[in-house]
Amino acid sequence: MINRSTQIRALASEQRLEILRLLRYPNRHFTHQWSADPQAFGVCVTLIAGALKIAQPTASRHIDLLRQAGFITVQRYQKWAYCQRDEQALSEYVRWLSAEMGIEPHGV
Repeated sequence: MINRSTQIRALASEQRLEILRLLRYPNRHFTHQWSADPQAFGVCVTLIAGALKIAQPTASRHIDLLRQAGFITVQRYQKWAYCQRDEQALSEYVRWLSAEMGIEPHGV
């Protein structure tokens, strides 16, 4: 079951929004990731922390809230955790929010 309050809270942070923006085009922002293809496998939490210029534990807390909201997936490989956006979940949230706010979709 989707918890809309968790989703709203997850998007109420500029750093979490920036994580989602960076993960939209991982091959553009994380070309230096050598351990796995950032597009196919996800981006290492350590590299996300570096891109935001924040400590890795802080990045991990932001990522955990985004994961709880369903906006990203996290998979572990060896000693690293890799993050990817869940495009379907993000689109569904935008549809829900638009309906809740009575916003007509573009092109109507």
